[in-house]
Amino acid sequence: MIRKLAHLCLVTDQLEALKTFYTEKLNLTVQFVFTNADKQTFGYYLACGDSTFIEIFDRTLKQKQWGGPLDPLRGGNQMNHLCFEITGLKEFRQMLLDRGVKIGEIHQGMDYSLQAWANDPDGNAIEFMEYTFASWQLKPPVA
Repeated sequence: MIRKLAHLCLVTDQLEALKTFYTEKLNLTVQFVFTNADKQTFGYYLACGDSTFIEIFDRTLKQKQWGGPLDPLRGGNQMNHLCFEITGLKEFRQMLLDRGVKIGEIHQGMDYSLQAWANDPDGNAIEFMEYTFASWQLKPPVA
């Protein structure tokens, strides 16, 4: 069952400028940081209150981490995906399959949450996420 919108994901070529804008101008806090095997920061998870978040990734380092196209950015196309927080992800996924929705397998993400992915009819990526006891989203902020 969908509980709420969990996060909105943005990609950028100005990671630190976006982090500064959202933390210093809008007063959001950094919940956790994404770092790759080379110890490079490639993303931030920013708390918006009530366990909702904005996730921002460096476009190039995100592609290096997980692959996919490296499309150039232009105003208005930086939304990467939307994410719904789910309870009972296994049952929810089966319900979507029964309704003819193509949805990927459930796997554990880098943040220790369970996730499965689908697309809406326009091709917009939708992440369905179920928090676990180890999910970074439920831990105290890093800063």
